[in-house]
Amino acid sequence: MLVLTRKVGERILVGDDVVITVLDSRGDGVRIGIDAPRGVKIQREEVVRAVIEANAEAAAAAGAQGTDDAEARLRAALGTGDGRRASDQG
Repeated sequence: MLVLTRKVGERILVGDDVVITVLDSRGDGVRIGIDAPRGVKIQREEVVRAVIEANAEAAAAAGAQGTDDAEARLRAALGTGDGRRASDQG
């Protein structure tokens, strides 16, 4: 990891086409501006992490619900609603 000290207005060049500019420094926070081509993704780590966690929770919930739905569809296809096989219903 490269660690730099910059003052307001100073820039950091990343590769040939990304420029990071220190815009402001207040207390324990720093505002930065990033100039990059449209194709370069720039995302905050905490937002990416939150989206990944939300997607995992949604997938788990859908998986659990999907099992119940699959069982209901199977029962409907077999013509039973109580879990017994059609041949057992005499």
